Amino acid sequence: MGTLPPPRMARHVRVRDPDSGEDLDDGLALWFPGPRSVTGEDVGELHLHGSRAVIAAVMAALGRLGLRLAEPGEFTRRAFHNGKLDLTQAEAVADLAAAETEAQRRQALRQLDGRLGELYRGWSDRLLRLLAHFEAAIDFPDEDLPPEIENRVAADTADLAGEIARHLADGHRGERLRDGIAVAIVGPPNAGKSSLLNQLARREAAITSPIAGTTRDVIEVVIDLAGYPVVLADTAGLRDSADLIEQEGLRRARARAESAELRLFVFDAGRPEDAAGAVAWPGPDTLVVANKIDVAPNRAGVPPGALALSALTGEGIPDLIQTLAARIAGTYDIAAPLLTRARHREALENAADALRRSLAADFPELRAEDLRLAWRSLGRITGRVDVEDLLDVIFRDFCLGK
Repeated sequence: MGTLPPPRMARHVRVRDPDSGEDLDDGLALWFPGPRSVTGEDVGELHLHGSRAVIAAVMAALGRLGLRLAEPGEFTRRAFHNGKLDLTQAEAVADLAAAETEAQRRQALRQLDGRLGELYRGWSDRLLRLLAHFEAAIDFPDEDLPPEIENRVAADTADLAGEIARHLADGHRGERLRDGIAVAIVGPPNAGKSSLLNQLARREAAITSPIAGTTRDVIEVVIDLAGYPVVLADTAGLRDSADLIEQEGLRRARARAESAELRLFVFDAGRPEDAAGAVAWPGPDTLVVANKIDVAPNRAGVPPGALALSALTGEGIPDLIQTLAARIAGTYDIAAPLLTRARHREALENAADALRRSLAADFPELRAEDLRLAWRSLGRITGRVDVEDLLDVIFRDFCLGK
C-alpha cells in the first residue's frame, strides 16, 4: 500500500491496479489536503500519460474503489460551496474555458481574480450597514442612538444608487465582449460587401456574384479581430425593390445596422455618389469604405476619410483591420471590471429600483424593506446572502441587548 506524498509536492509514482497489482502507468501524484486546495476539500491529483488505454485502465481501477467521474462543473461548484469562489468567479471559470480571443481571456481573468465580486461585495457591505442602522433606529427607539441616522441613511442610499446606475450605464460592453461585438457591413448592391466579408473572415463564407440582390438574408461570421471577438454581418444591398423577399432582406439589413456597435458602409469607388447613403448612420460608429480601387484608379469624388481598399486583391485590408481594431479597443480595452452576464444586470437593476423606492417611501418600515430587497439582489450576484450578517452589524455597532 502506497503512502500519501507530502502536501503540495509532486511524487514520481508507479500506478498499479489495487486488485491484480499490475502496473497501469508511470506518472506523478500530488496531494492537496483541505482547506488549502482548489475546492477546500482533500484533493488528490494523478498526472498520467493521456493515451486511451492508460485512461481506461486507471478509470476502471478507480471505479472499483468507489470513485466516479465528476459531474460538469462539480469542482467549481464545490469550491463555491466551500467559500473558495463566489458566483462571479465561478462564472469566470466557464468564461475562461470558453474564451476564444485575447480580450475574452483578459476579461475572464479579471473576473476570476475577484475584482467584479469585490465591487459588488463592497456595495453589499455598505448597504448592509445602512440597513442595520436604519432597522436599529426603528426597532430600538429607546436606545441612545444618533437622531440623524435616518437622514444619513437617505444620503448614503442616494450615493449608492448613483454608483450602481453609473455601473449599469456601460453600453453592455462586458456582455458584448463575452458574446461578440456586432459589426454590420452595409451599402448599395454590388459594392463588394460579401467579398469584404470573405476577406475579413479569410474564407468563402458568403456567395459573391455580379448579380444585384444575391445577398437577401443576413449572413453572420464570427472572427478574431486583433484579439477581439467580432460578429460580422453581411447584409442585403440597400435599394428600392418591388420583390417581397428582397424587401424583407432590406428590412433586416437596416435593423442589423441600427443594432450593431459598428458599421462598415461599403460603396463602389467608381460610384462615389453612392457614399451619400452613409448619412443614414452618422457618427464615429460608421466607417466609410471605398471598395474596388483595383478597377477604379481615379478616386475623384471619394469622400475624404473613406478607407480605400480592394476586397478582390486584398489591398487596403490591413489598414481597415487596424482602423477597426483601434475603434473597438477605444471602447472595450478598459481595466475596470465590467458586467458580463444578463443575470448580473437584472440583479443590479432590481437593486437600483429598490434603492430609489426606499428614498420615496412614506414609512420607515417600507424604506427598510426596500433596502433589504436591494441588499438581497446584490447578494444574489455573488451568492452571499445571510440574515445573520444583518444581526451581526446591528449588535456590533450598537451593542444592543446588553
